[in-house]
Amino acid sequence: MLPKYASAFIDNRGKERVRLRRTGWQTIYVTASVGTPEFTEAYKQWEKNGQIKVGEPKVRPGSFDDLITRFYRSTEWSDLKASTQETYRGELERFRAKYGDRTAATMTAKHIDTLIGQMKKTPSAANNLRKRLGQLFDFAQRQGMRTDNPARAVKALKTRKGGFPTWQEEQIGMFERHHALGTMPRLAFDLALYTAQRKSDVRLMGPQHVKDGWIKVKQLKTDTTVEIPIHPELAKSIAATQVGHLAYLVSAKGAPFTYDSFGMWFMRQCRAASLDGFSMHGLRKAASRRMAEMGLSNQLIKSITGHKTDSEVSRYTAGADQRKMAEIAGRIMASDGKPDLASDAEGVVNAS
Repeated sequence: MLPKYASAFIDNRGKERVRLRRTGWQTIYVTASVGTPEFTEAYKQWEKNGQIKVGEPKVRPGSFDDLITRFYRSTEWSDLKASTQETYRGELERFRAKYGDRTAATMTAKHIDTLIGQMKKTPSAANNLRKRLGQLFDFAQRQGMRTDNPARAVKALKTRKGGFPTWQEEQIGMFERHHALGTMPRLAFDLALYTAQRKSDVRLMGPQHVKDGWIKVKQLKTDTTVEIPIHPELAKSIAATQVGHLAYLVSAKGAPFTYDSFGMWFMRQCRAASLDGFSMHGLRKAASRRMAEMGLSNQLIKSITGHKTDSEVSRYTAGADQRKMAEIAGRIMASDGKPDLASDAEGVVNAS
């Protein structure tokens, strides 16, 4: 059943879309199917941000306000997943708040280079903005608002090798000691560590995804579905915490987190535990590291993380303790090179 203000139709490419249209609100088009987390997220964002405010000054033609508004109404935008839209919108709106009234046609590569340089303390965020501006100027060219794309001439900033730092046992212990069992920060931490999933999926996990001791996750980024046995420590954490009805993790107001607010909230919890610079993505790496140190094969690790290739797993397990892994390899070689498959299988269920 379609929600209020929604209507379904088939576009000229034979693709089913849902139109959200309401007087006084921006009209948007959603490709995700009704009832999916992606559609629900898109609908919530439309309800939150789609209303045209009475008395709001009109957008000046040719400005970044104009360009970004057009971009949000484009097929290119509606083809993005709701989770991707939410991420991109946050980046674009932060830029728009400062430069929305500027003329899009006059921004140069030098301007962008200066802007990116001002963000050198957060190189990943700077590089993400560079990518968004590249998309935006590509769109501007197709709209006849520019004849070039200045973002393409700007070099990305160098980022820390290896990306987000992998949590080691010392940092894991620090967080657990600071955030007691039964608190919302601890549950967020446990969900990430014991399922090895991305923050975009962790924030949406709820009781409806659990059955017979397993949690089922359809990954927003890849559409991959994984089923993961619930670790005993995670089961304790869920049981000890007052959780939401559809999402385990809720804000102080009792509402589910948005993508951006969840990431920022969790980083604040890390800083409170003297873990500045650590993030939820590092817990996904930590879970992979732990599994590698237990001697689990890449194939078994992929069954939990949802990765498709061994090279992806290798990036996540790069922080594994070489000595521990060599000890496992030595035991296998000492037993005529025959791995204990039963032990491996048990390790998936009891990984900690």
